[in-house]
Amino acid sequence: MNPAWNLGNTLDAVPYEGMWNNPPVEDHVFDYVVERGFKGVRIPVTWTNLHSSGAPDWTLDPSWLQRVADVVDMALARDLYVTVNVHHDSWEWADVTLPNANITQIQDRFRAIWEQVGTKLGCVSSLVSFESINEPPADTEAEAQLINEFNEIFVEAVTEAGGFNTQRVLQLTGPVSDAAKTAEWFVPPANIQQPWALQYHYYSPYDFIFGAWGKTTWGSAEDYATLTEELSLVRRAFPDIPLILGEYDASHLNTEPAARWKWFDQVARVSTQHGVALVVWDNGLDHLDRNTGVWRDPVALDIVEAVLRGENNSLPDATTDHGDLEQWSSAFVWNRAGETVGDAELPWLFHGNSLVGVRTQTGASLVQGADYTVSSSAVTFRASFLSRFLGPDVEPGSKANLTLTFSSGAPSVVEVIQWDTPEFLAQPSPALGQDLNIPVQYKGWSMVAAVRAVAEDGTFLFDDWTQWLPPLQQGRITFNGQYFFDGEQVVIRSASLDAVASLGQPVDFEFEFYPRVPGNSITFTVDPADF
Repeated sequence: MNPAWNLGNTLDAVPYEGMWNNPPVEDHVFDYVVERGFKGVRIPVTWTNLHSSGAPDWTLDPSWLQRVADVVDMALARDLYVTVNVHHDSWEWADVTLPNANITQIQDRFRAIWEQVGTKLGCVSSLVSFESINEPPADTEAEAQLINEFNEIFVEAVTEAGGFNTQRVLQLTGPVSDAAKTAEWFVPPANIQQPWALQYHYYSPYDFIFGAWGKTTWGSAEDYATLTEELSLVRRAFPDIPLILGEYDASHLNTEPAARWKWFDQVARVSTQHGVALVVWDNGLDHLDRNTGVWRDPVALDIVEAVLRGENNSLPDATTDHGDLEQWSSAFVWNRAGETVGDAELPWLFHGNSLVGVRTQTGASLVQGADYTVSSSAVTFRASFLSRFLGPDVEPGSKANLTLTFSSGAPSVVEVIQWDTPEFLAQPSPALGQDLNIPVQYKGWSMVAAVRAVAEDGTFLFDDWTQWLPPLQQGRITFNGQYFFDGEQVVIRSASLDAVASLGQPVDFEFEFYPRVPGNSITFTVDPADF
């Protein structure tokens, strides 16, 4: 199944398929998956709102069971390995950490679901695997034991459902599908006779992956060591068990490319060294545009595929000292409006490869020596070449896209950008209970790097402990939950407006852009008097 892809935010949407950011899945989506080179697909399924009766039978809606079976058939028709699970039920009704959790009822409902799913899919191809439950909450050893009991119930229910389920590959999970907790607390069911694998997930470091507290850098020696250690925990604990990294991702929506690609490379490399199958998470916004078949970050996926082929990837370098006051990245050539174009030296991590060639988005090949030069640690684009796209009087924006190919490994991309500080196009009035959408004119790369939220008296709106973080992180808030950007607007989330109202004083929201250098930011002030 390696590599595989997640059909996320679809059959697992709450309360129904189509209720999140994706329409109901169509057959052709799996063509895109196969064409991209994936061998497997994980189909997360949430069953919470799709029962036709409650306790004690917990009967599943037959039409929903059939819908799941139909989607499984779409994938099987393309010879994909398929995983079906119990997904967001883990926090909808199966959360054993809640103080009032009715463990008996939770276990009865869990058993009933798997008895019915096992019966419905009991005679489908052996390409189909069942996964017990996604990221079940557990904070203590006692709660982790309840997750182990989930796995026991899962095995019993699927086995008793009959069909070919006594031979089917089953995927078990540890508490929260977390590597450390799984390594410490997972115990395999004594009653399992089927071939089985252990699944866990990896989204670390949290602040980099989820755009929290201004963390836009990754790739220091410490970062590499931490990732390597965390991804080695489960293999050390279970040296002879097939392992599956059922979810991992660093989204292009909120991570800088060079840092992201280094992260993907190392996740794939360490996982592959440990014989772990890789299943990239995709919520419909991160990777595949399911309407057009376009993959939004092909470099990341190329990097993974190259690692699986045993090749080294050549990667653009970027800031690795998290204490720096600025951030640079070799995934870009930047020229500020009004400035003369100079040579652009981009530090590069060749990893034993040589640069074979460079071409533009039109397919035109660059001439080494005239358009660019290569050293042992950098690629330098000549000013004479860059002046075709950049210059003191050129309007801001992305002007060219350069693809670099190497003697081995994945190709990489450098974006050539003329930039200036963006501008707000309006000053809308905030209102409690809803997001504040602010029209913006980007003047360069259309992405927000971070947002600093500081009150009139110097108080950080959220997380005062960030005062002890490096300079580019102090007072910064979190992507999606507290700020967002979408097309031609930046967004202050309603939760941030509520926080301003509670604080009772004006707060400056400083939107910072790439390149992260002093002055490349604009500030919107929210005054609680305006609510």
